[in-house]
Amino acid sequence: MRASPACQVVLKRFGIWRGALLALALLAVVCMAAWLARREPPIAPWMLAAAAAAVAAIVALLWSLLRMPARRLRWDGQGWWLAKATTKPTPEPATEATGELTVVIDLGPWMLLRFAPAGSAPAVWLPAQRRGLESQWHALRCAVYSPRPAVEQ
Repeated sequence: MRASPACQVVLKRFGIWRGALLALALLAVVCMAAWLARREPPIAPWMLAAAAAAVAAIVALLWSLLRMPARRLRWDGQGWWLAKATTKPTPEPATEATGELTVVIDLGPWMLLRFAPAGSAPAVWLPAQRRGLESQWHALRCAVYSPRPAVEQ
């Protein structure tokens, strides 16, 4: 089998990702409200405090996951490279990190990718959707599923 040709995409559209996160957060809050509503009065103050803390944690987590910066993902035929995508020209080139890319979820027009940089840096989760990448989507899917070149020893 031969490796997929080089490709480069800029992941900047996250509508499906954001919609799914909002739906999950809303579901969690509704479940919490239903749990409190089913309790017999009086509701203990610690239960209300725990529910409020859980809702605050859900909102904080949701906020952190919704803020997805645009990323440039590049396959050079040998390995994966990831960098922040810049919209404005900067005097310094964006620093690219090399690493391993794995497909975690594949729903056809949407994928959740995990980029594990070489070294001890934390992994980066990359939601990718066909919308906005129509002309590059097939090449990206071929690249993520292509066999990796053998490592010479």
